[in-house]
Amino acid sequence: MLEEARSQWHPIAASHDLPYRHVFHGQLLGREFAVWRADDGYVNIWENRCLHRGVRLSIGINDGRELKCQYHGWRYSNRTAGCTYIPAHPADAPARTITNRTFPGVERYGLVWSSEEPRGEVPDVAALTEGKLLALRGIAVNAPADKVVEGLKAYRFQPNAAIEGEGAETIIEAARDFAVALHSHDGGAETRGVFFVQPVDSNRSMIRGVLDQEVEAAARIAILRHHNERLSKLRDKVECDVANAPAPAPIEPVYERVSAELAEMPEVTAHGRKAALRVSVARKWQAADGVAGFELRPIKGILPTFQPGAHIDVHMPNSEIRQYSITNGPGETDSFIIGVKLERDSKGGSKCMHETVREGDVLAISEPRNNFPLRRDAIKTLFVAGGIGITPLLAMAQALKNQELAHELHYFAQGQEHLAFADRLKHLGDALKPHLGLSPDATGAELRGILAGYRDGMHLYICGPGPMLEAARKIAAEQGWPDTAIHFEYFKNTNKIDDSSSFEVALARSCVTLQVPGGKTIMQVMRENGIDVPSSCEQGACGTCVATVIEGEPDHQDVYLNDAERKAGTRIMTCVSRAKSARLVLDI
Repeated sequence: MLEEARSQWHPIAASHDLPYRHVFHGQLLGREFAVWRADDGYVNIWENRCLHRGVRLSIGINDGRELKCQYHGWRYSNRTAGCTYIPAHPADAPARTITNRTFPGVERYGLVWSSEEPRGEVPDVAALTEGKLLALRGIAVNAPADKVVEGLKAYRFQPNAAIEGEGAETIIEAARDFAVALHSHDGGAETRGVFFVQPVDSNRSMIRGVLDQEVEAAARIAILRHHNERLSKLRDKVECDVANAPAPAPIEPVYERVSAELAEMPEVTAHGRKAALRVSVARKWQAADGVAGFELRPIKGILPTFQPGAHIDVHMPNSEIRQYSITNGPGETDSFIIGVKLERDSKGGSKCMHETVREGDVLAISEPRNNFPLRRDAIKTLFVAGGIGITPLLAMAQALKNQELAHELHYFAQGQEHLAFADRLKHLGDALKPHLGLSPDATGAELRGILAGYRDGMHLYICGPGPMLEAARKIAAEQGWPDTAIHFEYFKNTNKIDDSSSFEVALARSCVTLQVPGGKTIMQVMRENGIDVPSSCEQGACGTCVATVIEGEPDHQDVYLNDAERKAGTRIMTCVSRAKSARLVLDI
């Protein structure tokens, strides 16, 4: 009976067990669940353990968008259960494989249903009509499910309209392995009740009753008390009946390390940039003057977890590939929101997105990458956005707003009509500081005021056009900000690339030595020799192709590394940078 139960839907909670920002401890067939409702209404059902030390997530903090483990503060996203932040590694984006196990969930008849591998749909119950029901308080019973079902067949109760009476007749209308439907009538009053038995373990069960009539608040208390008292007596009798029987062995749940979907490697493309996901354009709109907003929804399944600052590669109908930051707030994982600015000198990317891509179109995209991660341990965070550079910083600001962490978002734009995603900006409140219509000199003066007064523990994030970004970095350095506190992301690499040198590159872990001639990049040569290298922008701006340098002197031609990282010489962007020395040894 219990083996078959694994493929059946069972109630594991009542809807009223999930009040605002609460986490419920559910149990079924020896397994524990953390059950919580996000602010968007989605009911999450997860394995009840943090992937770090196994601490129960049911004692965690539900902030409406993410669930935070109480032990070391790991955060997991609504819907995907992917880890979004690890306090011990504040400067790093957690790997996508750090994802908790999720279980299917359906809310029906005032109950939350789930199972390990349920088949089909939650069964229809003829006696219950959605929206006109009263879910009773759950009653825990220390007895096997089949014994509880047998006990429920003898359960007697009064109809709602005659709750104070004693002479009601109760008949069994239906009985199944884990449910009993009863009909009580007393004169002209009648009530149907369906009592589901949740098999918590081999020797523990939970009775979850639902009545077919919704009642007013005053009468509801009397009805709930009536069933609580009678079901408690039934529980006592069932437990007494099984007290001398041998207790069955507890059910041992099987814990999975990583799902098959996460373990599967996407197909390698010729250019190394993988389009593992298919999405449809659910909505396209004008997010600002010259900026189109796109809502991308998955064709099937759910989208991967992302962290603030992440971007995706969008593979366009004209074969171009462009990178766009995800602007979503925390826990918004049912779609990706991106903004695309129409560039005057577009080579086909932004022009295609604005003029060719329409609502309903299917696009291929990469999984999210994050080479611009947000720290959440700053005493205060300053964001400086210029134009479309708002997109990654907007996601970051929404995350800090949700956690009530100190921050300011300084948004430089030509005018009010150029402020993108106004619907999201308004929720930032006083943290949003627009700076409109300023000349380059006025922008510099404004930045000096913003960046004055650096204190240890503050962090600065900058994204925008190259000249503004360079100015902000320079002013920050002059104001005493250390390199480690300044984080930036360029749209593109505007440096003139000198690819005339030739040199030798040794790949230490691959035991391969290659010759890189003039006119070819390290990345191209590696791919020509069968070594796959992850990449995204392939112009030295995003950091996806970074490699560790073991020996030799790099010739940095990227815009991703900061000055301190360039001087250290321990990392190199294989898509554009080269070697000043005759030989480089890379940890590849």
